[in-house]
Amino acid sequence: MSRLLAALLTVGLCSFSFCLQAAEPVDKPDTLMSVAGKLIFSDNFDKPLAKPWRKLKGRWDIVDGVIQGAELAADKHGAVMRMPTPVHNVVVQYEFMLQGTKMTSFSFNDAKGHCCRVLINSKGIVARKDMHKKIAGNKPVTLQKTNVKIANGQWHKLVIEIQGSEMLVRLDGKQTAYGSHAEIDVDKNNLGLTVSGASASFKNLRIWEATPKKEWPANKAKLVK
Repeated sequence: MSRLLAALLTVGLCSFSFCLQAAEPVDKPDTLMSVAGKLIFSDNFDKPLAKPWRKLKGRWDIVDGVIQGAELAADKHGAVMRMPTPVHNVVVQYEFMLQGTKMTSFSFNDAKGHCCRVLINSKGIVARKDMHKKIAGNKPVTLQKTNVKIANGQWHKLVIEIQGSEMLVRLDGKQTAYGSHAEIDVDKNNLGLTVSGASASFKNLRIWEATPKKEWPANKAKLVK
C-alpha cells in the first residue's frame, strides 16, 4: 500500500469517527408541554468559552471540568454570557450547581430586549416575563414562584419549555413553575446565563426546537388544578 493511499485511508477513518461522534444521540428530556424535536445546540461547558458565546460581564472560567461564572465587583453588574440563537418555541435543558451565588438565571432576549427568564436561588425558582426597557411603562411579570430549598454544592437539572405564550419550568423533574404572557409569544434572537454575586457552575446545555405535545391539555389540567 502506498504512503499516499494509507494517508487517505487514515483521514477517511478519522473523518468517519468524527461524524459518529458528532451524530451521537442526545437523550431528550421528559417534557409536559412540548415535544423536543431537532437538537439545535449543545455545549457540555467543559472547555473555555468560544464562539458563538460572548462574555459580556463577570468571570467565566473552567473549574473542575465545568464552566463557572461569578460577578466581578468592578462591573457593578451580574456576570453575563450570551449567544445568538434564533428560536420561538423551544426546550432547554441544563445542569447547574449553586456555590454561594445570590441568584442565577437563564434568560431569553428578543428584538426589543429582555423577553423572559428563569431565576434560581437557594430558596426556589421563578418563571418571569421580563421588562422591555424600550417599551414605555412595560413592567416585569412574575408568572409563578415555586419555593423549594436548593442546596449549595449539589448538581440540579432544569428543563425550560416555551410554547407560544406559555412557559413551563421543572427542577429535577419535580418542582414546577408555570405561566403565560402574550409578550413571550415572539421570536427570540439570543439567550444566556447570568450569575449574581458568588459563583455558580453549569454543564450539559441542550437546546431543541419544540412543537406542542398532544398530552399537554391533560397535563395542564393536572398542573393548574
